[in-house]
Amino acid sequence: MGNGLSEISNQSNPPIGVPAILLHGFGASAFSWNQVLKSLAKVLGSKVTAFDRPAFGLSSRIQLPASASDKNEKFPTMNPYSLGFSVAATLRFIDLLQSQKAILIGHSAGCLIAANAYFEAPERVAALILVAPAIVAPLAIGKNLNSNENVRKRNKLYENYSPKDEENPFRKIRRTLFRFWMGVSRLITSMLQEMKAMADNFYRKILSAIFRSSLAVMLVRLIMDKYSREAVRYAWYDSQKVTDHVIQGYTKPLKCKGWERALLEFTLATITDSASEGKPPLKKRLKDISCPVLVVTGDTDRLVPAWNAERLAKAIPGSKFEVIKNCGHLPQEERPEEFLAIVQKFLQWAVSNSNQPVLQAAI
Repeated sequence: MGNGLSEISNQSNPPIGVPAILLHGFGASAFSWNQVLKSLAKVLGSKVTAFDRPAFGLSSRIQLPASASDKNEKFPTMNPYSLGFSVAATLRFIDLLQSQKAILIGHSAGCLIAANAYFEAPERVAALILVAPAIVAPLAIGKNLNSNENVRKRNKLYENYSPKDEENPFRKIRRTLFRFWMGVSRLITSMLQEMKAMADNFYRKILSAIFRSSLAVMLVRLIMDKYSREAVRYAWYDSQKVTDHVIQGYTKPLKCKGWERALLEFTLATITDSASEGKPPLKKRLKDISCPVLVVTGDTDRLVPAWNAERLAKAIPGSKFEVIKNCGHLPQEERPEEFLAIVQKFLQWAVSNSNQPVLQAAI
């Protein structure tokens, strides 16, 4: 993971006794947790670790083969810039911490990693803390398809059915035609799926060619040179409080060799990622999260609106939702003391709640 690993250990009697892994957002790094890293270790009484994911911070910028279908010896099966790789790396860090469980604290796009890591190995995740979560919340909680009302509607279709209907020749013709069209429909659906697979493959090749071109590298360099500093200030509620130290912390990784291509590879992997193929969208699985969950947002977050964070919290059963006033997209940096107080309160609740014994497991 390069040189972006930060680890703090607290030797006092642990009030929680479970380590935490901090997952940064897009364009950030372990630097974004500097203000709260030591304090979180004290709150937990355990190790707290933050690491730079590929394409960000001081992680190695791996150059992938020109063709997406090519293999190489270092990464024969998994793209290091993919969601799946970040999830696997997160779970691996739990092993490195010599723990059975860990608390995953994600910020912005890091929340996607945290949530997907939970679904990959729920027995390894003690709790989720989602800060300014860049997860699209469902518009509404899905209704039970097997509710009494829906059952009555389905049964109504058969209220007027009679065995004599089987002798009706017109019904037989209609039933035969219906079966014929169902067969045709299945055939067409199958053909469309095959066409979609071909189109997806072509689409991926086109995107790969575009994102790996010299023109794309040049454009990314120009955009980041011009707007990276303003983007950091835009994420804060009070941009006047953004110091040169903060700016340098976010822009220093842009001096790493190959950062432009790595960022493009990450974006390409995000667009074409197939790690969740065959699985329901994340927003449809939120209701299945059973560990303690805290959602924290700033009331003036311009990047991920507070209303989306609130809706996300409502979609996760039993989750806690907190809003920090006069705060933008980076609560752990802009309001570290309030952020830590909210996290500590949540963890104390999770430990004391008899329905949430998972945090009481020994390391």
